[in-house]
Amino acid sequence: MSLYPLQRLLERIYQVELGYRVDDFLIVDSRLAALLENASTAPLREKLLVHQSDDALELSLFLEPDVVRRLRAENPLHRLHEGNLEAFLLALEGISHFLYLGWKAGQDREVSLLELELQAEVDKFVATLLLLRRQCRNCAPGPVRMRLFEHCRFAGHLEGEALQRYRHANRYAGKYCWRLEDRYLRRRQVSAMLAELQHFYRLPQRQKIRLIETA
Repeated sequence: MSLYPLQRLLERIYQVELGYRVDDFLIVDSRLAALLENASTAPLREKLLVHQSDDALELSLFLEPDVVRRLRAENPLHRLHEGNLEAFLLALEGISHFLYLGWKAGQDREVSLLELELQAEVDKFVATLLLLRRQCRNCAPGPVRMRLFEHCRFAGHLEGEALQRYRHANRYAGKYCWRLEDRYLRRRQVSAMLAELQHFYRLPQRQKIRLIETA
């Protein structure tokens, strides 16, 4: 499958349009990805590769070939299930990074690594839930939130500052998604939730965290 429909899913949720298709920036060759990253080893299963010069931002999204094959074999837009959920979440995280960083650059606004990870965690919850609710009307948000935030496992290679950043992003996103569940989803107010999400997307990192901590 093309990854562009997943990009469009996020663009529709947040009412943004990047003007570029993620498929045109996709890399599945681990050797090429390592070369672009100036690394001796290939990236892990998903990584947004960024090169910034004085007047340009160059992006590439690396996904492990098995991830792309799984999505092509079992399109999550048609049916999201345990067999393709991991591949879907990996791809969506990369697409979230690609879209958010590209959109922020278009606004001439800076973005931190923590903000990228926080937004991606929120994106995974919202996109997963909306797809499941489209495919199964009685899908409850609680199990999705618990799967992503309470039962998550961090990659074994993470340590030090990177591990702390992922933990902070997971904690903030988990708290925010609980707010969405409690305030909107329990009342079936999806339109109101989308309006808040669009506002949240446009906030700078400090205001996002302040909103989460005071919720």
